[in-house]
This record gives sequence, structure tokens and C-alpha cells, in this order.
Amino acid sequence: MTKTVGLIVGSLRKGSFTRAVAEQMAAQLPAGFEVKNIDISKLDLYNPDLDDENRVPASWTDFRSAMKTVDAVIFATPEYNRSVPGTLKNAIDVGSRPYGQSIWDKKPAIILSVSPGAISGFGANHHLRQSLVFLNMPTIQQPELYIGNVTNLLDDDLKITNEGTLKFLGGAMQTFADFINKLA
Repeated sequence: MTKTVGLIVGSLRKGSFTRAVAEQMAAQLPAGFEVKNIDISKLDLYNPDLDDENRVPASWTDFRSAMKTVDAVIFATPEYNRSVPGTLKNAIDVGSRPYGQSIWDKKPAIILSVSPGAISGFGANHHLRQSLVFLNMPTIQQPELYIGNVTNLLDDDLKITNEGTLKFLGGAMQTFADFINKLA
């Protein structure tokens, strides 16, 4: 049976390095897995009053429904001010509510952080990891996926040119696939 892996990318920028790397990485999942891109760009900002007053925006309903169809999640994030972008944090919050109805609970996850800088999105990666612990998402510990100096790894079409990087990301996807199967 095919397992579906949701790909959530925190970068909304046209020509996003994070999206480029994440999509090439996700494409290396082995047979038996399919990737579903989950668009978070149009999610209304989370406000608990909307849940409490039964005024849930369609964007939340659509997102929550889409996430219920995936078996696992790849989170890909750039680093903004040593943390995750607001759009990614908003998606986490929308999916975690209303209380007791989190769409994240027990879904296996892996985190990829991408940066043009040398620190490789370390701060964002670890801030996101803290949220996933609270959300009860079993998360791959090793390998850690920090891709720094990304502009040196991509060509003009945003394709990864470094064979070592491609091999590393492919190995991470095999590890993630094994992890998902083990938890299923």
C-alpha cells in the first residue's frame, strides 16, 4: 500500500532555495511512497476565537483535511531571525487546534533546513523540532538535515549539482521511509 508524505515548505519566495532542495530530496523517496505538496501560503492567521465560535475559515478546513490524508510529513524551512518563518508556525498552530483534534499527533516527521549562510538554518531547525516534540510527532534524529551555503550547491535552474549532497539527501529519504514503515 502506498504511503503519502506531505511536503510543507516554509518559504513562500518565488525561486525558493528551500523548496528546490526539498522537492529534489522528496523525489528520492523509495517506491511505495508518494509526495503531496501541502500549500500553506493562503492559510488565514490562527485565531482561536474562530474555532470557538464555529467561524472556521475555509483555508483552515482545507488544510486540516489535506493533512489528515498524509501518513508522514517533511518539513522544509529557511531560517528567519533564528527561527521558522511565520507562515510555517501559523500552519503548525492551525493544524494543532482545536484542542484534542491535532492533525499532527503521531505522524512521523523529518526536518530540512536550508540557508545561503554557513549556519545552515540550525536555529529554525531546532525551533521547529521543539514544536514537533510538543505535538507528539516522532521525528528523525539522524541524519540531521542542515543544508548551508545552498547557493554553491544549485545551478541556475535550482537543481542540486553536488553529487555528495544528492546522495546524502537520498540516504535521508531511505531512513525516513524505513522509519515510517516501522511506525505504521
